Amino acid sequence: MPDRFVIQKHHATSLHYDFRLEVDGVLKSWAVPKGPSLDPKDRRLAMPVEDHGLDYYDFEGVIPEGTYGAGPVIVWDLGTYRNITELDGKEVPLQQGLEDGYVSVWLEGKKLIGGWSLRRVSIGRDQRAKWLLVKKRDDAADPQRDPTAMQPESALSGRTIEEVREKTK
Repeated sequence: MPDRFVIQKHHATSLHYDFRLEVDGVLKSWAVPKGPSLDPKDRRLAMPVEDHGLDYYDFEGVIPEGTYGAGPVIVWDLGTYRNITELDGKEVPLQQGLEDGYVSVWLEGKKLIGGWSLRRVSIGRDQRAKWLLVKKRDDAADPQRDPTAMQPESALSGRTIEEVREKTK
């Protein structure tokens, strides 16, 4: 069975997109403040956050006030992915790439298709790793198209994050 990915649009303290890859029975996760870009020239900050259980894959709803990450969440995109990480023409296992700070994946989602790279770029003064999410140059790259603006709704329910927030009030 192919590994899955999900991108959840989450409005906690601020609006961001949680990019999650199924790896070894958990969802490895990065918070991407501006969301994914289809322009290979864009370097999107991706801050690693805690792993989530696989049961969180299709979570859509409102995390209650007073709880970590409080706020509405929608499944912005989901699908499967395959590891395309290579070094010197040889495939690198995904877990090894994560440890080394560089992975490439091919997404087959409802909204996003094609190659993407995650690269660890630094550890800041606060000792937190910073990564970049970058679209690969392939047929799906399109600098003119902003999927987060053009397709704000959930890939599961069709609802917007505002509709999820309002339904819970």
